[in-house]
Amino acid sequence: MSKSKPNIAKSIGQKIIVILGGFIAAYGLEAVLIPNNVSDGGVTGISIVISQTTPLTLGMLIALLNIPFVYLGYKQIGKSFAINSVIGIASLAIGTSLMHHVPTIIEGDALLITVVGGIILGIGMGLALRNGGALDGIDMLAVLLARKLPFGTSDLILFLNFFVFIIVSFVFGFKGALLSAIAYYIASKVIIIVEEGLSGSKTYKIITSEPNEMVETIRDRLGRSATFNTVYGAYSNQEFREITCVINRMEESKIKAIIREVDPKAFVTVYEVVEVSGGTFQKRNIH
Repeated sequence: MSKSKPNIAKSIGQKIIVILGGFIAAYGLEAVLIPNNVSDGGVTGISIVISQTTPLTLGMLIALLNIPFVYLGYKQIGKSFAINSVIGIASLAIGTSLMHHVPTIIEGDALLITVVGGIILGIGMGLALRNGGALDGIDMLAVLLARKLPFGTSDLILFLNFFVFIIVSFVFGFKGALLSAIAYYIASKVIIIVEEGLSGSKTYKIITSEPNEMVETIRDRLGRSATFNTVYGAYSNQEFREITCVINRMEESKIKAIIREVDPKAFVTVYEVVEVSGGTFQKRNIH
């Protein structure tokens, strides 16, 4: 009972921060970017374009267009990620509606608009991702496509957004599309800082007293395979089984929770991965 209370408190705390991230991102859009004809990338960017050309509100479009991507997140990453993403996307949608008439804090200076807007947007999105959620569905689509195509997730995100910014150019013009791409690039870098370098893939090496349970739990709840290596303690010469598992950035909070649950005393090292291709870096559905 005492063990479940901290987990519940942490889960609630994560959801509160995801909500905060959604409202911060909404402020960046409504107070900086959109009034200056600058868009975001991904599903939010498409929603902005449609809201500018139809009577539909931005908040409504963000909520509706992200529904299929939330389902992809549920299938690919899990229930908790999908729930946190629904909370984050709902917060972004509500935030854009509530802040639609807030004063514009920067006007005229294109460079300042893209920098400040990108930073605010990146902080909001980074907070959501760091706490096990997402504010935009394009990352989830990229994860799914990466399973079928010989390209990395980050490459596919850039590729998908290339088409988004082409669509943006029809409404905001070439200059607006270019500024949107710059703002999105700045936001992506801020996300990395907020997440402490959680972009791309990471390798987890885990030495635990419960190797079989750890691997089974990772496979069942994360959909990831893993490999075993036999290692020896330099001082004790005791034999251990080391688990190696490669994950993407949206799965890190979940694998940390799994490790804490199965073996809180596990020895864990984490490595940045520049690129992953081929081999067995495939993810199966967990539902």
